[in-house]
Amino acid sequence: MAATMRKLVVEVVEARNLLPKDGTGTSSPYVRVDFDGQRRKTRTAQRELNPTWNEALEFDVAAAADLDEPLEVDVFHDVRVGPSRRNNFLGRVRLDSRQFCVRKGEEALMHFPLEKKSFFSWVRGEIGLKVYYVDDPVPDPVPAPAAAAAAAAAAEPDNSAAIDSSNEPNSVHENCNEPAAPPPAEAPNAEKPAEAPPAEAEADGATAAASAATSELEETAPAAVPTENSEKPAEESDRQNMEANEEAPPEPIAAAAAAETRSEPEKEAAGPEWAPLRPRRMKGMGAEIAREGPAKYDLVDKMQYLFVRVVRARGLPAGAAPRVRVAAHGRRASTREARRAGPHHEWDRTFAFAREPYSGDPAAAPAASLEVSVWDLPPGEEDDHDADADDAEGEERHLLGALCFDASEVPLRDPPDSPLAPQWYRLEGPRGGGGGGGQLMLATWIGTQADESFADAWKADAPPSAGSSRSKVYVSPKLWYLRVTVIEAQDALASPTRDAAIAVAVRAALGSQVLRTRAAACRGGAPSWNEDLIFVAAEPFGEDERLLLSLEIRGAAKDAAAAAVGSAALPLSAVERRVDDRTVATRWLDLLPTVKKKGGPGQGHGHVPGGRLHVRACLDGGYHVADEAPHACSDYRPAARQLWRAPLGAVELGVVGCRGLLPMRTLRGKGSTDAYAVAKYGPKWARTRTVADSLDPAWNEQYTWPVYDPCTVLTLAVFDESPPSDPDAGPKDPAPPPCSRPMGKVRIRVSTLETDRVYRGSYPLILMLPGGAKRMGEIELAVRFARAGSVLDLVHAYGLPMLPPMHHVRPIPPALQEPLRLAAARVSAAHLSRSEPSLRREVVLWMLDAAEPRGFSMRKVRANWHRIVAALAWTANAARWVEDTRNWRNPTATALAHGALVLLAWHPDLLLPVLAVHFAAVGAWRYRRRPQGPVPHPCVRVSMAETADREELDEEFDPVPSTRAAEVVRARYDRLRAVGARVQAMLGDVAAQAERVQAMATWRDPRATGMFVAMCLAVAVVLYVVPSRMMAVAAGFYYLRHPMFRDRMPPAAHNFFRRLPALSERII
Repeated sequence: MAATMRKLVVEVVEARNLLPKDGTGTSSPYVRVDFDGQRRKTRTAQRELNPTWNEALEFDVAAAADLDEPLEVDVFHDVRVGPSRRNNFLGRVRLDSRQFCVRKGEEALMHFPLEKKSFFSWVRGEIGLKVYYVDDPVPDPVPAPAAAAAAAAAAEPDNSAAIDSSNEPNSVHENCNEPAAPPPAEAPNAEKPAEAPPAEAEADGATAAASAATSELEETAPAAVPTENSEKPAEESDRQNMEANEEAPPEPIAAAAAAETRSEPEKEAAGPEWAPLRPRRMKGMGAEIAREGPAKYDLVDKMQYLFVRVVRARGLPAGAAPRVRVAAHGRRASTREARRAGPHHEWDRTFAFAREPYSGDPAAAPAASLEVSVWDLPPGEEDDHDADADDAEGEERHLLGALCFDASEVPLRDPPDSPLAPQWYRLEGPRGGGGGGGQLMLATWIGTQADESFADAWKADAPPSAGSSRSKVYVSPKLWYLRVTVIEAQDALASPTRDAAIAVAVRAALGSQVLRTRAAACRGGAPSWNEDLIFVAAEPFGEDERLLLSLEIRGAAKDAAAAAVGSAALPLSAVERRVDDRTVATRWLDLLPTVKKKGGPGQGHGHVPGGRLHVRACLDGGYHVADEAPHACSDYRPAARQLWRAPLGAVELGVVGCRGLLPMRTLRGKGSTDAYAVAKYGPKWARTRTVADSLDPAWNEQYTWPVYDPCTVLTLAVFDESPPSDPDAGPKDPAPPPCSRPMGKVRIRVSTLETDRVYRGSYPLILMLPGGAKRMGEIELAVRFARAGSVLDLVHAYGLPMLPPMHHVRPIPPALQEPLRLAAARVSAAHLSRSEPSLRREVVLWMLDAAEPRGFSMRKVRANWHRIVAALAWTANAARWVEDTRNWRNPTATALAHGALVLLAWHPDLLLPVLAVHFAAVGAWRYRRRPQGPVPHPCVRVSMAETADREELDEEFDPVPSTRAAEVVRARYDRLRAVGARVQAMLGDVAAQAERVQAMATWRDPRATGMFVAMCLAVAVVLYVVPSRMMAVAAGFYYLRHPMFRDRMPPAAHNFFRRLPALSERII
């Protein structure tokens, strides 16, 4: 792999609304960028308050950690063009590494408001930047004589360039990585009037000259001094490159390069070199975490495994096809056929056999033997894992040798220790007949699931198809909204038509997503739409990812088919990205003409002109592309990485195991389940390994996710993995396709977790089926939320908008939100299903609640109504307390209510403080009864799953359109009509009450309106004469009067209101 040099590129595009500085209402700005001790400048835009530069400034990045350095962009006024007595500072921008740590191709134009240098600075405007990094290949070093000659020839031009740059510091673009420009290119700049440069410019020129000299010395030093360590074995270099690529792309470090150029005496004199250990940055998080080695697995139980690593064998017969069988703890496994590498047969396979539960004392483990045997099986004979080879005497002729170990003598290894080195063992012949004539290299040790070999090892409890059942971590593709604005078309038809019945529409297709614009009349051959079409696109955008646009003409008849006039393809890699609401430049697409057969046979073919299509296309990175349901969303970050905030912490999930799972199939006459769990939070998916044929599987796996918003939901589900073939099926029975069937889902809201507290408990697995809610078992989980920053950062997150700003600046229509979510879920499922091993499509869709969109559900209607009643129960309790106080059920409470009424009437300023103290006291009182753990999910009682009848469940699971018989659909329609009649009556009552309020002043009933006007005048006089405090106390005492002073008949005001006219009698 060729070495690469990482460079940070800052494209200074433009600035807007800058402050005038030259005294004539304008400024001559230039931009200075500082990064990691390097400084670059742009050219000067003369007398322009809205300058445009479009210059790319490059900075060297010595190591990946240098990308954590801040980037400072300053805007100054050039005093050589327009002298000014004022401060020449126009503003600055300081960017964190999260805002520019993107690769080339992911950048987007972002406008940053200019900030002040000090409190008394006066700045305004904003600057547009594109910041990204690229990996350029490092050129091969030239021979030493050529490099020396080049350095001698370049010595004089370098000095002259330094003198020129000191005389005119701002006349040319300063970049210490670019070679000196030829004299003709500098001639136009030399014609500018030379003026006294400011002190700051002189310093910048000296810095640029020094950095240029330093860069040339660094470039010529490796070529001038050859190294003895430059030639390394290919194996070692490949291994080092692979290790370097595990976390970041290869990046040459300047210190390492300088060390390689020194000779051996210089290295010995300098002594050993020590590099500071930098904290490791978690990718995409922006939080620094110290190197702590492997995961600690402190949330789950430690499980002991006997690891056996079979590497290679030698001394075996030349024509043999050897396989290795390993038997331990009552289970047996076998390798595949070895690959030949010279005199060796290689496997490099690791096996893991589960032992007894970990007790902390290795000596307490039961003694067992470990048997390793090598067999020469014919090519057509498969190795049967379930057969007993010891009883098959016919197979002994295929035995090449065997080994036997005492499992109690196998060494114990902890993850901090280095891996155990494999050793050569001599194989013993069959039936103890002496040496087998071969040797086997293997290593055995006892470890836990924290061992680095555990992930890729074959587990003894795994199903036969172990390749697709290992624990893996997946990442969802980065999704973008592709917004296409179809403006108009020109020259769409061969001859303009004035027929209004001819409608023209544009059909846009991106993969399986197809959208159409409205039909527009084609008058003059130039129809216009100005309509937005929104698609969901996933990175990476290759050349084959294209948006297909076609122009269709439809006739006046209802059954007329649409005829395509022309089509065009727009590559997604050529679409501009944006992160705000700025207007993107439009483009004209040439429509390729379609071929249309003429009327009669034998008349040949004719071409229909395609015309041109005017569109505006952009990738909106300021939106969050949701693929989860709104109530179960785990991430609200926008698509553009530049807009991401720092993480607030991390959530850790320990999947311990399941208990009491129901059998999902029958295997050899008994129930069996191959269960595995899938967890999702944000774009990261975690899949546990599959435990075969177990109703109480134990995984004890632990995963970590960064948390950017505490008000998010962690989703976990359990699935049953069906085997590729059924062993009980007959030879002629068709094998069902492998699939994963859900067994239940659990959701945990992160905001309900206290900081640094471990919640461990069991959650029920409830699955809603057409026959009702069914308990599939329970799963034991351990959850912990760890805060990364201060408490103020976490509190501040509750005041921020949940969705990115673009959702509020230019919101997506509600009618498009659910279709776009389903499209995003299908795109994510398609990408994850192409992984190896794949995360199946049905698993992803079921986790995202997009498997089968359901229609109306009477059960959910009742459940939502009960939720409303339960949420507003406090209002009913308050009304009941007021009624009890008014009826003098508790005389003491009623007397205290009279006193409180008088106090608040004479001191109304105490009303709001009293209410605030009351709510604070209620919250403090309920602190004792706070939930001690996450609420189990799902809740059968709240979901009304136990009270739903079979007919309602059948209606809920019926797809749209319905597949039931006509009688069933008619019965459902009649039931829905009955519910609609009740809703209709309720809406009529609400309308009548609103019309009575309106009728009090509309003179529809002259007598009633006259009485209302006279009453209002009388009330106004009384309220003017009597103090308001007295009126409030009198009204309160009258309302709280004793029942013996009340009349059971309705009051006069109520009777008056009921007699007001409404429009109910006018409804036909």
